Amino acid sequence: MGNVVALDSLLDARRIWRGQPAARAPSKQSTGLAALDAALPSGGWPEAALTELLLPADGVGELRLLWPTLARLSQADGVVALIAPPYLPYAAAWAQAGLRMDRLQVVRADARDALWAAEQCLRSAVCGAVLCWPQQANDRSLRRLQVAAETGQCLGFALRPLKAAANPSPAALRIAIDAEPAQLRVLKCRGGNPPSRPIAFAPSLLGP
Repeated sequence: MGNVVALDSLLDARRIWRGQPAARAPSKQSTGLAALDAALPSGGWPEAALTELLLPADGVGELRLLWPTLARLSQADGVVALIAPPYLPYAAAWAQAGLRMDRLQVVRADARDALWAAEQCLRSAVCGAVLCWPQQANDRSLRRLQVAAETGQCLGFALRPLKAAANPSPAALRIAIDAEPAQLRVLKCRGGNPPSRPIAFAPSLLGP
């Protein structure tokens, strides 16, 4: 009986950890797609975290999915950094999507240095968002990106081949983009269970 009283007094004094994680505030970073926001526990992109977009091929709408967020961040004076993109960004399309081109930075790097460059940009606290295209990334390198995003309070996006879905990842959010049919599959989301059904995704409905 004495032990029970002692435990109760510790709980009342808040001197014992109950094992409950601290509640996270809802995200302020809407994806721009209402159905996706509704499906995510945070109501948008997880803030200060790494998101993986897993692609069957380049050009399946991944940029149109990100443009609303990137445009909003650039309009608020945030720097958007592209680390070793596979293609030279078409400036007219990015500008038409609403991005301030003076806030867009393209970092050229070879495969060996691209992950290091992405980590430094994420950690810098200068960027609003960092996009990278790692082709060969293990759990350790992705975890470094996740920690760097937390440290720099930055949105990190890693665009990777769909086959990477077979491997575990420390990213807070993992989304597979399917081309046929055009849809999004949330494979992992921090703070809740992924939706059981895919989300219809028509890139033409997102911005320009």
